[in-house]
Formats: sequence, structure tokens, C-alpha cells
Amino acid sequence: MRCNLCPRQCGALRTGTEGHGLCRMPETTVVARAALHQWEEPPISGTGGSGTVFFSGCVLGCVFCQNEQISHRNFGRPIPVSRLREIFFALIRQGAHNINLVNPTHYAHAICQALAQPLPVPVVWNTGGYERVETLRALEGRVQIYLPDYKYHTPAYAGRYSGAEDYPQTARAAILEMVRQTGPCEYDAAGLLKRGVIIRHLLLPGRLAEAKRVMDWVREQFEPGEVLFSLMSQYIPWGRAVEFPELNRRVRPSEARAAERYMADLGLEGFAQGAEAARADYIPTFDLTGV
Repeated sequence: MRCNLCPRQCGALRTGTEGHGLCRMPETTVVARAALHQWEEPPISGTGGSGTVFFSGCVLGCVFCQNEQISHRNFGRPIPVSRLREIFFALIRQGAHNINLVNPTHYAHAICQALAQPLPVPVVWNTGGYERVETLRALEGRVQIYLPDYKYHTPAYAGRYSGAEDYPQTARAAILEMVRQTGPCEYDAAGLLKRGVIIRHLLLPGRLAEAKRVMDWVREQFEPGEVLFSLMSQYIPWGRAVEFPELNRRVRPSEARAAERYMADLGLEGFAQGAEAARADYIPTFDLTGV
């Protein structure tokens, strides 16, 4: 297929077995791990875990990506759509509260096929936020929960750290489309999210002002409780971050506390990740488990 699924719109001819384009992936889905995951936000993970499916390749180029083994180095196994759907049901049998598609953007075509028949649990689109609105519209009715990053509000940072200066306006348009599809957050009797959007922001070292700009936009756009906001403090220097002196350190506790105070002062509902998450052992093991 000639691929224009993501905002790059590179038009690469992706074949069934050969990777092409900026995502470097074939038309066939490539998966690196499928397992229950306990470390998402509480209404996603619940008590039984979220059924996460980690896809290989990526449409962004984040220099600090903790999943760079699969996002940048392409580790994973190609599987057909039929196997992907089998994996969904295997995770559901294990007790997954939802099916959590991690970095799925460049496989939207195949995922739409795998979700042509509804699943008995919600589907989570867990994304870096760099999405085409047109692609998201093709998912309407198939995805119940969107879990996008809003990484940057400033184009210069987006270009320097993720190779996508158009990221801010692209992510904002995508998030607005996601909220249009799901409406306000809805929960079941156990407090698990049934529908809605959780916007994530990873706090980067020295970028407190950027985090505040991100939170300002969320507060300006949405009514209290309409979306949830997740402030993440799990950053550790990883991948190519050592090549960027300003990123080659952990987030200071004072930076995290200031960001949390700002979030509270704005009245944003959601979650603030503790410093204990800034550890390498929180990074999943990519070993083809469940694939």
C-alpha cells in the first residue's frame, strides 16, 4: 500500500514483508510484546491489568524514547491480522480490563480490520499524539479510550527532540478529534474507564515552563473532568538523550513538585506520577512474550 496514515504522509510503498517509509515498517503488523501491564493510570490498569500490545516502529524520532529497542531498532515479529485478533482474546482470557494498543499509528489499517467486530472490553489507543485526524476518523466506533501524549507545545522543542516541528498543532488537532469521538470520561461500577481521553505529558529536565504551557492548553480547551491529565515523571536519560546535554540528567524533585502544584492550581483532574517510576526496571522487556 502507499502509506499516508501518519502526519508525515510520506507515501511509501509498504509491502507485506519489507519495511519502508519513515516508520521503517512493512504493511504487516510487527509486534514485540503482548502481556498484562499494571503500570498504566489506575482506571486503565485496575486490579487485573491492561492488555498491552506493543507495536514495533514509530512515526516519531524521540531521542529519549525508553522503548527505543522496538521504536527505533525495529525489534518484533510480523503477524497477520488474524493472529492479532487472537492475541486480543488471549489477553482478555487472562483478565485484561481492556486492550491497550501501544504506538499503533502506522498500523491503523490492520487494526481497523482486527476490530471490525467489537471486543467485549474497551480498546485503548495509546499514542505519542502525532496523528492524522483523517486516520483517527476511520477508528471511530472501534476505539473507546484514547491515551495520547501531548509532548510539546513549542515547535522548536518538537523538532529538536522528536524530529517533528509540526507536532504541537498536529497533536492538538488530534486530541480535539479524540475527545469529539469519545465525549467526556465515563466509568464502570468498579471505577475503570469505559470511554474517554487521558492526555499524558512527560516532564523533561529543565522544561518546567513547557509543561505549564501544555497544562494551560488543556485547561483552556476542556471543562473540568471532561478529560483526564496525566503528569509523568518517569524520565531517565535513555537512547540518544546523552547527545543532548540539557536532557542528560533526571528530573529534579523540585521540578516535579512545581509541575504538580501547577496542575493542582489549574484544577486539572488526573494523575501525577511519583519519582519511583523513574527507573529502568519499569521499562517492559521486549522478548516476544505473548506474540
